[in-house]
Parts: sequence; structure tokens; C-alpha cells
Amino acid sequence: MKSVLLLTAALCLALAPALRAVPVPAAPAPAWKLKDLQGKLVSSDQFKGKVVVVDFWATWCPPCKAEIPGYIALQKKYGADGLVFVGISVDEDGPAVVRKFVKDYGINYTVVMSSEDVVNAFSPIEGYPTTFIIDRNGNIVDKKLGSKPTAEYEKAILAVLKPPSA
Repeated sequence: MKSVLLLTAALCLALAPALRAVPVPAAPAPAWKLKDLQGKLVSSDQFKGKVVVVDFWATWCPPCKAEIPGYIALQKKYGADGLVFVGISVDEDGPAVVRKFVKDYGINYTVVMSSEDVVNAFSPIEGYPTTFIIDRNGNIVDKKLGSKPTAEYEKAILAVLKPPSA
């Protein structure tokens, strides 16, 4: 039942004409520990001092799939500047399905398997993809619901990664 509701939400997002990506008042990002696709524990603490894009997504979600090539390109382009993408998969079929997807798409960033506790910590998550930008101080500064053209989202990331000098 939960998967059907999430799939419906993802499809609605794919068809929605207006996407929401909004700066949000800076608030501390939740700490989390999740397993990667090989079962190794990955912690939010590993990314301290970096700009982190946390993307809640699924292999069955069309708008999630659409934005992944852009995330791959941005990770490659800005990784040396301290940008880190973390894909948090909400797939319920387990890591084997996600591993195949990651290999097929050539994903070059960290992918972990979600837990209900982590989804709840980042809530409200109203559909997939839901993506957060976390600044170098560990604060959520942007939340995006749905997919967005890469060039447009790159601007939001750069505002945090390389803010204009004051």
C-alpha cells in the first residue's frame, strides 16, 4: 500500500506543471546513519564541512530518473570544490535492485538505503524526488520537491557552494 501511494505521488509530481524549489530558513540537518549498497555504514558526520545535496529518490520514480544524469555531471564538475551528493533510495525491494540501477546509470556519488526514521527526520517529504541542500555548517538551506532542470538547480547549489563575496 505504501509503495502504491508513493508511486502515485511520484507520478503526480512528474505531471505537475509547477515545481517547488525554495530556499528555506536555515535549520540544522538531521544526523543520520544508513547502509550503502554494500552494507557499509555511512554517516552524515562523514560530510562535515562539505555542501551536501541529499536526494530522496527511487528507481521506479520517473522524475527521479530524469534528474540523475544532471546530478552525476554536477558531482563530477564540483566534487573537488566540496560538493557531495548523497542519494537516499526509498526502494523497498532492497539494495540489489538499487545496485543494478546505480551500475546501469553510472552513478558516481554515494547511494544509501533509507530507513523510516531518516525519512521522518527530514519530513515532511511529500513525494519523490525530494532534495535538500545542506550548507558547510550542516544547515538545510534549500528544499526541492520534484525534478528541476540541471542548469537551474546548479544555480541554487552554487549559491551555497560558492556564495558571492560580501
